[in-house]
Amino acid sequence: MGRLAALFRELTVESWRILDDEAAEVRAARGGRWDPRPLVAYVTGAVFLVLMEYWGMPEDFAATVEWLAQMESEGVLGGDRFRDLPNSPYWELMHHAWWAGWRVLGFFVLPLIVVLAYPGERVRDQHLAGGSDAKLGTFYLVGLAVALSLLAGVSFSPGFQATYPFYVAAQRSVLDLGLWELMYIAQFFSLEFFFRGWWLRFGRSMGSHAIWAMMVPYVMIHVGKPMAETLGAVVAGIFLGTLAARGRSLWAGFGLHCAVAVGMDIACLLQRDAFPTRWLPALH
Repeated sequence: MGRLAALFRELTVESWRILDDEAAEVRAARGGRWDPRPLVAYVTGAVFLVLMEYWGMPEDFAATVEWLAQMESEGVLGGDRFRDLPNSPYWELMHHAWWAGWRVLGFFVLPLIVVLAYPGERVRDQHLAGGSDAKLGTFYLVGLAVALSLLAGVSFSPGFQATYPFYVAAQRSVLDLGLWELMYIAQFFSLEFFFRGWWLRFGRSMGSHAIWAMMVPYVMIHVGKPMAETLGAVVAGIFLGTLAARGRSLWAGFGLHCAVAVGMDIACLLQRDAFPTRWLPALH
């Protein structure tokens, strides 16, 4: 227990102290001048979150297609491609592609533009260069083991089985499942870049407080999912944020996130005896 307590203290209090000491050095290097980077990142990031919420949801795709179809009916646009889209066997997948595409835009592309436009900032410095601290890798492995154990348990819950995968037709074929998981993984990388890369890097003069500032909106994007998962996002946000900030790398957290998310989809499909057996969907 003593060894476990020491590791926990090193992950939490000691890591936060190191981050606070580094922040003091950053502020000292600026000669006490105010650092505008947290303001830039958190304000523009808040705008990006609003855009994703109001324009990037699956229902927004349906509304956009309906508007374009209306324009076709009125002769403003030629053809009838948008009027025919709801008849596509991949109509549901298109909704999720819209959702995932907006997450890549809001969590990665737009922040990337901010990074490129900000003097002195480099893309690789947004925790993309990779870390080399083996001890941090041990924490990630422990976190993965705990997360997968919890995943196995909650996969028996009807609430989780009814929620995952988000793409209901993922059970139709291996192709459907594969396409969905590729989109899912792309938005997870973008999410990690946003929360555990860009926001923590631009907020480094805040020290450990950047983690708490990041954690709150991270939890809020989980609202609407099962309550246990949303509460778990509090722990995950602090855990992944601490390791990413201390190790200056988001890659291990990205891998952990993908393993848990894809694992949840697969576990829920198996629990429902719905894992796809066809390689391609039977569309006719």
